[in-house]
Amino acid sequence: MNIGILGSGMVGKAIATALLAKGHDVVIGTRDPGKLSGWVSSQSGNLRIASPADAASHAEILVHATSGHAAIQALESAGRENLQGKVIIDISNPLDFSKGFPPTLFVKDDDSLAEQIQHAFPEARIVKSLNTLTADLMLNPQLLNGTHTIFMSGNDQDAKDQVRDLLESFGWQDILDLGDLSTARGTEMYLALWARLYGSLRRSHFNVKVVR
Repeated sequence: MNIGILGSGMVGKAIATALLAKGHDVVIGTRDPGKLSGWVSSQSGNLRIASPADAASHAEILVHATSGHAAIQALESAGRENLQGKVIIDISNPLDFSKGFPPTLFVKDDDSLAEQIQHAFPEARIVKSLNTLTADLMLNPQLLNGTHTIFMSGNDQDAKDQVRDLLESFGWQDILDLGDLSTARGTEMYLALWARLYGSLRRSHFNVKVVR
């Protein structure tokens, strides 16, 4: 599958590495390709570094992995014409580190960053998922023992079905569809608990399981 990634930080690189290992054709869109030159040389598979617009144009599924503050700007740089009808997995969170750790949220309660992205780009099909985990676990659920839960939210059922298929191909078994995109408010606000768990456990490799 042709997959584009917006974001060249830790999350974007972890996602790309996992996708390449599964044989996907990956294009990372970034405004600063030079900073990835050393990392690219360590990868194998169909990987290309390009502009955000090229990554979005290439993609059957586009992964948005920039910081929450940069979300709208990053997607604008991808070009609206390249987002028409596109399935976009939004991994970003509205984290505000201006007062240090743990962060606060700059969107919460009666709105979510995912909803703001969908409102800004109504031509795209936004699916919120993978935002409740550290980067290494997103497409490597087997790094933890047993089954654990990944969430997704979105307004378009076909888009969610495509994302579910992709997640299952990476070994996710417990995929909980919370409903429309407004339910992303819950998973984004979960980051407040995630940060406290991280502080208590002193590690980032953990997740929750919904027992029902």
